[in-house]
Amino acid sequence: MACWPRVISATRHSHPRTSRPMQSHAMGLLALALFGFCHAVQGREAVAVTPVQKVIQLMDGMLAKGKEEKHTEQVQFAVYKQFCDD
Repeated sequence: MACWPRVISATRHSHPRTSRPMQSHAMGLLALALFGFCHAVQGREAVAVTPVQKVIQLMDGMLAKGKEEKHTEQVQFAVYKQFCDD
């Protein structure tokens, strides 16, 4: 049991070959890579259309087409009704 505290204290120290400037340089590169990845993902999302947006676009198109066809049928029916009434 006497060696247990020495094992814990030995694992708390950084690796003797890795210096502080090297660690900070590695962290800087990691942060830069993460920033680049996030920026690339945001740029791709701004250009791409999501599947939900595509479904909404299709439904809006269907709605506009339905309203146009309804108006055309109302005009045709009005003409037919006028013909029958005369």
